[in-house]
Order: sequence, then structure tokens, then C-alpha cells
Amino acid sequence: MDIPRYTFHKTKYGSELLIDIVNLKYVKKYLNKGITHKLTYYDITFITEGEGFFSIDNQTYQAIPGDVLFSQPGEIRSWDTTHITNGYALIFEDNFLSSLFKDSLFVQHLPFFHPEKTAAKLHLSNELCPRILQLLREIKKEIDAYKQNDIHVLRALLYETLMLLHRAYLNMESPKNRLKEASNMHINKFIRLVSKNLKEEHSVKFYADKLCITPNYLNEIVTSALNVSAKQYIQNKIMDEAKKLLSYTELSISEIAFELHFSTVSYFTRTFRQYTGETALSYRKNHKP
Repeated sequence: MDIPRYTFHKTKYGSELLIDIVNLKYVKKYLNKGITHKLTYYDITFITEGEGFFSIDNQTYQAIPGDVLFSQPGEIRSWDTTHITNGYALIFEDNFLSSLFKDSLFVQHLPFFHPEKTAAKLHLSNELCPRILQLLREIKKEIDAYKQNDIHVLRALLYETLMLLHRAYLNMESPKNRLKEASNMHINKFIRLVSKNLKEEHSVKFYADKLCITPNYLNEIVTSALNVSAKQYIQNKIMDEAKKLLSYTELSISEIAFELHFSTVSYFTRTFRQYTGETALSYRKNHKP
């Protein structure tokens, strides 16, 4: 079973525009084939009416009015379209902002879009919520009046929204659980390399070679920044991918083992059980939507 993937409608307003705000009541119309899906763009969903679940990858949240859910390209999403009755989705592609900054990874450096984020949900305070909703209305008004290449105000409004959410997200986290800033460029590159190559490449040496550093040094800086060894980080990401394939596809256990480049099916099943505490078949039975 292929998971539906939704792409950005870049010419919805005539000439190319890489930002939009859509009403959740409108979004529901496109989920009639099932609520599990992927996006190719960034999405910030604001819940204004109703209560229900909202899942992003392997994490499920109970969403209520005032909650904000963050998802990035490629993540598997589903949400309770029956009980979450309204809200807004602020969607954009990173090129809309990255072309404005010298930092081409500006969006990925935001804590709620970072690969090692601690949570994909934020609850807005009573003071911040009206301010954010007003910004969304201003963005929508600017989009409706959009003329070709007239995007400077839109960029400014999006930037202000992201910075307010950035501040609130950091304030939400306790000092103990605060996301560690991967200031070392090797850490950021390592995280991206693993995300791109985890199905085919499982060894620390492969990633160290790509970064032109030694495996020991890679392990040292990863352990310092992420509190797990480089090997364990790679293994965690492989097992996360295995969970997705078990939950959201009809691939057999042997096909998943092959997809993730395990040498044998028994090695995959043994590794999965050691990692999760249950068999692959049991996990599929208990977690398949």
C-alpha cells in the first residue's frame, strides 16, 4: 500500500507562490481516501475547534484548540478529521525563506523542524494565541492580494510567525529536555546524511568517511551532542523506519528486511525484537492504523 503524498500547488494564485494558508475544513476534502499521508512541504497546523488525535511519524498527540502541530517533508501524518473540526494550516516550502537568508538551512535549524526535536506539538498561551491568529489572517490577506514577485511583506509575516513560535517552543522545554543545539557542523551534516542514506548504509565508518573525520571522533561528537553513540543513533533511525514500514505499508517482513539492507531476515527480526521488545509481526498487529 502506497501512502498518499501531497505536493505544493505552486501556481494556485497564478504565478509561483511557495506559501499558503488553508482551512482545515477544506483540507479534509482531500483526505477521503484515508487520513494517513505524507507532505512534500512544511506544515504548521493550528487547531481552533474540536479535540482529537494528531499523529506525526511514530508519535501521537491529543490535540485541542490552541495547539500547534509541526510537520516537515516526508513525515507520515494522520489526524482525527471527525473530531478536529476546524483550524488553519500554514504551509510553505523552505525556498520561500532560504533564498532570503545566507543560511540555506534556516528552516531546518528551527527547533520544531530540527531532526532531533523533542516534540512536534506546542500549546499557545492565552496571550500568544490571538497574536498568532492575527498574523495568519494578515498572511492570508496578503496572499489573496498577491501580485507577481510581491512577496516581501509575506516573507516578513512568515518570519515573524516562525520567530514567535520559536520563542514559545524553547520556553516550553525544561532545561533538562531542551533540545541541544548541534552547533558543530559535523553533527548537522551527520544527521542529514543518516536521513538520506539510512536504508543502505548502517556503518559509522561510512558516515565518518563522508565527513572526512575518524569514526572515533564522529562517535565522540555525536555522543556529546545527542547523548547516544553514532552507532546507536544510526540504529535508532533504522528502527524508526522499520516501524513506519510495518505500520503503514503491506510489505512483508522479508521485504522490509531487504528494503533496509539487512543481510538476513533473521538478523532483522532479531535486531527489531532487541530494540522494541516485541516481534515485527506483533508490532504490526498492535500499531497498524
